[in-house]
Amino acid sequence: MANILKRFGDIMSANINALLDKAEDPEKMIDQYLREVESDLGKVKAETAAVMAAETKAKRELDECGAEVEKMQKYAEKALLAGNENDARQFLEKKADLVKKQESLQKSYEAAAANAAQMKEMHDKLVKDLENLQSKRDAIKTKVAVAKTQEKLNKIGSSVAGAGDAMAAFDRMEAKADKMLDLVGLSKHKDHRPNEMSGGQQQRVGVARALVLDPEIIFADEPTGNLDSNTSAEVMRLMQKIVRERNQTLVMVTHDNHLASFADRIFHIIDGKIVKIEDNRNKSEQIEGE
Repeated sequence: MANILKRFGDIMSANINALLDKAEDPEKMIDQYLREVESDLGKVKAETAAVMAAETKAKRELDECGAEVEKMQKYAEKALLAGNENDARQFLEKKADLVKKQESLQKSYEAAAANAAQMKEMHDKLVKDLENLQSKRDAIKTKVAVAKTQEKLNKIGSSVAGAGDAMAAFDRMEAKADKMLDLVGLSKHKDHRPNEMSGGQQQRVGVARALVLDPEIIFADEPTGNLDSNTSAEVMRLMQKIVRERNQTLVMVTHDNHLASFADRIFHIIDGKIVKIEDNRNKSEQIEGE
């Protein structure tokens, strides 16, 4: 029996569609199944000639034996008609031997014919599986290509959406900056360059920049150091007003006692040590009440 016939049961029972449905990576597995089917089909084709030749030989031997049986029968009949019973008996004995041989040859032929039928079944099954796999491979590769294209489009779409979100965030920040400029009274000067603004206006821009991110605490180091006393007082009153309205904390470092008087609490520091704490909250309330 041909070696490939030993795998007849496995080949005929193989369900390619079921195997692909269970595969985690159908695209990868389908190539593997294709290689296996092509290998089996190659073996079937290579061994088919030998199997068919064996069937043909078995059929020829069976037919020849059958012809000999008929010949011995005719010879026996002619011998009896001629009155030669001894020769007739010999012919019948040879016929009996040939009939036994014929029975054995019949079994051999049936086995060879069954092998040939199995080879044909396997050939047809493998050809069908091969066509099915090739069709599915093309379909899967097309789907994968479409999926990859869609993934790229999604990434592009995400980038576009991200750019849109960034622009929206920028617009919100710009609107917030405009609001802060309006809060410090500089909305009419938002397109001015620094050298086109006075010192007080520049300082107000600094206040707006500090406020635009909504900090809970604002740190200011000599915030009015380069301004005259009137402008300094104006900026301090503005900062005081804003932080109170927005419920923020302003921590200011200054050597100017007049500027310090705007604070609710004053910490006096000498050589890095706090030597005195003043509470101006009552004073501030009295001034506001007046």
